Amino acid sequence: MSTIILGINAYHGDSAACLIKDGKIIAACEEERLNRVKHYAGFPSLAIQTCLKQTNLKLKDINYIGISKDPKVHLLNKIFYSLTHGWQFSKLINSRLRNASHMKNICQTMEQTLSEKLSPQTKVHYVEHHLAHLGSAFFVSPFNEAAILSVDGFGDFVSTKSAYGRNNSITTLNEIGFPHSLGIFYTAMTQFLGFPNYGDEYKVMALAAYGEPRFESSFKKIIKLDFKKGFHLNLDYFTHHSKGIEMNWENGYPTLSSCYSQKMIEEFGPSRLAHEAITQHHKDLASSVQKTFETAYFHLINLLYRKTYSQNLCLAGGCAFNSVANGKIREFSPFQNIFIQPAAGDAGTALGAAFYIQHQILSQARQYEMKQTYLGPEYSSEEIETAVQSFGFNFTKLDDPELIKQTAQALKDGKIIGWFQGKMEFGPRALGNRSLLADPRRNEAREWLNQKIKLREDFRPFAPSVMKEEVDEYFEDAQSDFFMTRVFKIKKDKQKLIPAVTHVDGTGRLQVVEQESNPKFWSLLNEFKKLTGIGILLNTSFNENEPIVCSPKEALDCFRRTQFDYLVIGNFFIEREKNHAEQQEELCHSGVTKK
Repeated sequence: MSTIILGINAYHGDSAACLIKDGKIIAACEEERLNRVKHYAGFPSLAIQTCLKQTNLKLKDINYIGISKDPKVHLLNKIFYSLTHGWQFSKLINSRLRNASHMKNICQTMEQTLSEKLSPQTKVHYVEHHLAHLGSAFFVSPFNEAAILSVDGFGDFVSTKSAYGRNNSITTLNEIGFPHSLGIFYTAMTQFLGFPNYGDEYKVMALAAYGEPRFESSFKKIIKLDFKKGFHLNLDYFTHHSKGIEMNWENGYPTLSSCYSQKMIEEFGPSRLAHEAITQHHKDLASSVQKTFETAYFHLINLLYRKTYSQNLCLAGGCAFNSVANGKIREFSPFQNIFIQPAAGDAGTALGAAFYIQHQILSQARQYEMKQTYLGPEYSSEEIETAVQSFGFNFTKLDDPELIKQTAQALKDGKIIGWFQGKMEFGPRALGNRSLLADPRRNEAREWLNQKIKLREDFRPFAPSVMKEEVDEYFEDAQSDFFMTRVFKIKKDKQKLIPAVTHVDGTGRLQVVEQESNPKFWSLLNEFKKLTGIGILLNTSFNENEPIVCSPKEALDCFRRTQFDYLVIGNFFIEREKNHAEQQEELCHSGVTKK
């Protein structure tokens, strides 16, 4: 008889659901993709419903539910800290009590929102936040044994946990508790630099390449490294420990109150407002923040190596999204083999909670390796055609070979393509199924995407998707990274060939594409290589200041309101219809007039 486990991340940023059957992922989805609220922090009812629908299962079929939070863990520490900080933590404690009440009633909420009943035999396990992170990384990695590290803001009153994994078990080695956190440090400086939204840290990482780390010595006063725990913060520069982090879950979108203190302003000058221009001072601050983070990150990693002497490292937690630092791990530590959970943030804890039950609690042998993230909803040709017709677009339906040829030719001609295929990716990266694609040889493609389609800051780079067979030709010392979790140096003589995906510091956030894992996307890269000699495409997420598109309707709506040239959705090839002014301009250029 099969064992079916539902893992969920609920009432926390990036709520999500994951189903595993007999130790293998059969579906996974983030709630934001379905309700269209970025980083949604409520209950993942639509994600659960979608996972069940994908797999033809009902709530009654679920044997175990894993929830990636345990309100009881570190309870004494929470109570002590609350008592010693009195009224200043009242708001925080009230929000935590409400959250704990939600968690207690989670099965009831699930049954009510899905209008189904769980089996009386279904068992529920609350998995501590960082154990879920650790499980999400190790239990789906290619390693039988490995050092494991989870680093983020906070979860269950802990910011950092290290462990050693062997076969189907994880043993905790060390943890760093509230109020010390690398994630909070990076968040505070992200806010200080004028990026206030939840999840904006990646903007600081991108901006860092434009500056020099001239404030690094000042930051040594703010993060202090040690050889016992790993690091501690100079709390004079922060406010989260004294007044608490006020969290707002209004409409399901998480927001955080400011985390930096007046002393940070005294040290580095006025904080930047979101609408203010970015100066060289801000770029240098970003560079210093990134360099300081890397120093502490590598320190933790090297401490972990000295406890395990493993050659294998698994990473998760929000800080594991720092792809710039991840690309340097082999240079600055003895670890040679690295697996980073592609959904390293809190959405991935849904996956981790499920696998923690499968292996740590049920002691089942491992049999699954995560080689791809195409785990979300998929739409039939009939569903796509119905959606296309409802929008009134003219389309051509092509077989795969002709579709690939026409798409590759359009890309060669400088067109920007919306590429919507197969199952949606799980995690924050578009990896070739919900992507906007462009010719990496054309620098103007990057500017057009930033200014006209993505509507985002011009300093943010775009990633290269590369045929596996081409990686060594273009990248220095790059491991096969299928998930865009690491940045690597592009060879100097190749940078001028692919300027649209080469960051200002000569690097690129690599996605390796294998024919086995995504044959259609690989075929497109291969056809583009036949036309241009380069098996690389610029790949960015298919969206416009919103969650990545999930359904055909969302793809078509994004196509209608933005300015990319073609939409390739399933086997339907759709060219943007020119408006009257554009037609007249073309006719004028050709010497023809039309009334």
